[in-house]
This record gives sequence, structure tokens and C-alpha cells, in this order.
Amino acid sequence: MYKDFYNLREYPFNVTPDPTFYFSSNHHNEAFAHLVYGIKQRKGILVVTGEVGTGKTTLCRTLLNHLDSKTKTALILNPNFSEVQLLQLITKDLGIQTKQKNKFGLISALNEFLLNETRRGNNVVLILDESQNLNARQLEQIRLLSNLETEKEKLLQIILVGQPELLEKLNLSSLRQLNQRITVRYHMQPLDKNEVDAYIHHRLKVAGPEGRVQFTPEAIDRIYSHSGGTPRMVNILCDRALLAGFVQEASAINQNIIESCIKEIT
Repeated sequence: MYKDFYNLREYPFNVTPDPTFYFSSNHHNEAFAHLVYGIKQRKGILVVTGEVGTGKTTLCRTLLNHLDSKTKTALILNPNFSEVQLLQLITKDLGIQTKQKNKFGLISALNEFLLNETRRGNNVVLILDESQNLNARQLEQIRLLSNLETEKEKLLQIILVGQPELLEKLNLSSLRQLNQRITVRYHMQPLDKNEVDAYIHHRLKVAGPEGRVQFTPEAIDRIYSHSGGTPRMVNILCDRALLAGFVQEASAINQNIIESCIKEIT
């Protein structure tokens, strides 16, 4: 609705995990570097956690776009399935053709695929988003998948991505073997005040370099104080502010507009 008014090619503050709008904050850069290191060095199990809306899924999609053709990937966005269904999803996403329906057959097919990929000099990465939804039995199965290895290296690199509740589950005594196998860990933090400013300008620039809208410093300060630096909350508030600015035919989003929008969304 406001896109043409502000001369934007697309909406800059959608809450979908679009890698085009990926913002390289300090924490995002560190998390990205941890993941690339863990994958390239075949470290086995990697864990990335963070509060809701901190950009974990966007980070994962950006990572997928960054990996080269020698790295085969599977991304499971919601792993809340039975153990067998989860294995079926993994094999399907990796393009493994098999008629096997039971756990043993699916794991055997996966192991054969991984061995063949390793012989070709390839690496295989499995990303499980929303991993806090996995139960203890499913997480134990993940540990068993990490056992697929040669004498020298892991055949499958597993990235568990989730909210802080995932850490609580990993600390259960029943999952201590899995917890001990995690070699790379990173916890995502919200953006700081300066990063919120840069984040907003970055998304506006991606959405339309010739866009004619700006957020005043006072508006950005209020956006930060309300959102706490959580990217998703910044997006929701900024999107509502641009709509309000369009209605008022305002080219500058000021603090008054932000205050009005905060009342609407809270």
C-alpha cells in the first residue's frame, strides 16, 4: 500500500526470513563464522540458539545460499514429527531415493548416501530449525545420526537451531551424551542501539535505493527502546510506521508516529 508512495521496489520490513535483507550485525557475523567453521571442519553437531525474532531462520537461509556446490544440504523448518517421519523428511530433502519405510532402512539409506557423497569429496549438512520442539527421543536419534562417520571424519554435520528452551533440554541427564558431542555453540543476541539504526537503513536501501523515506533519530531511539533490538519487533513496528506515514503523507517517520504505532500493536 505504501510502497509506491515511498518509491520502494518491495516492502522493507516483512517478517519473512528473506536472505536478501540479511543484516550483518556483530552477533550475526559471529554466528555465521561459527557455522561455516563447524561445517568445513566437519565438527558434527552445532547449536545456535536465540530468543524469538532474533533472526535465526534468516541466518540459516543465508548460510544455505553461501555454501558451495560441494556441500549438500537439508533444511527442516519444523521437526515436530515422529522419529520415522523425521527420517523420511531428511532423506527426501537430501534427494535420497529409497523405498524403505522403517527406521533401520532409512538410516541405512542415509548412511550409504553419506558415504557416496564423502567419496566424491562432498559434505552434507542437516539444519533443524525450531529444535526446541524436539522431544528427548528425537534428540537422542539426532545423536545416533551423528554416529555416521568414518575413522577420520563426520559424514553428517547437524545444526540444531532453536530458542533458549533447547539449551534446557540439552542439559537433561538423559541427553548428556548428545550434549557432550556438541562442538560448536552460539547464542544470538538482539541488536544494539547503533545496529538498530543501521538495520533500518539497510532494509530501506535494499527495498529501494531511491526511496524517499527516513526515520528521525528520535524515532529510531523509540523503536530501539520498545523492541529491545529484536529484529522481528523492529520490522513489525517499522512496517506499521510506514503505513501510518503513508496515511499522513509524511516523508519522515518521527517519534510521534512511532508512539502512535506502539499503542496500536501493544
